[in-house]
Amino acid sequence: MTRILVVDDEPQLLRALRINLVARHYEVAVAPDGSSALRQAAEFHPDLVLLDLGLPDLDGVDVIHGLRGWTSVPIVVLSGRAGNQDKIEALDAGADDYVTKPFDIEELFARIRAVTRRVGLHEAELASVQIGDHLVDLSNKTVSGDVRLTPTEWGILELLLRNPGKLVSQRQLLTEVWGRNHVKETHYLRQYMAQLRKKLERDPAHPVHLITESGMGYRFRP
Repeated sequence: MTRILVVDDEPQLLRALRINLVARHYEVAVAPDGSSALRQAAEFHPDLVLLDLGLPDLDGVDVIHGLRGWTSVPIVVLSGRAGNQDKIEALDAGADDYVTKPFDIEELFARIRAVTRRVGLHEAELASVQIGDHLVDLSNKTVSGDVRLTPTEWGILELLLRNPGKLVSQRQLLTEVWGRNHVKETHYLRQYMAQLRKKLERDPAHPVHLITESGMGYRFRP
């Protein structure tokens, strides 16, 4: 079942979208602001995000940047901002589509289907990432060998695997997985990376895939 995260600060719209999505057999989570949206994305692992730009705590464009730091999940913006500059900023930040409020519900579902089809090929590429003796499937959130990962471990691993070969900073990992209030809690990362290596690396003491860049961050080496 396709999972959709709906982010909007209008309770009536959240309720209406949830009802319509569930009726069409989507699994739905909702968030009323940007901070909870980023947390929900790490825990719920949506297949698509419907995102309002006018949120009470963070601008929607900042939420897009936050998501794009670790996931390529499709993002469809739902916004009352009809100006071209708003659309350009959202699309440049990494949104996949932009729907202006008020919108026709059938058009919205057509956009959802179109975006989901476009990203299908990329997701297929992420369905078989080799780490040691294990195959990691980011699309279905599974690891071969009956390895179980916690939501936090998935958040870290997904951010690294979606950026193969690139250095992912400690700050970025802490912000995207735990939130902005935890950017100094580097011990969290050390503990969780140690757990991931024990579960995935052939020799956790000498990792070849989940690499520490001392004082900077971590890197996934394919």
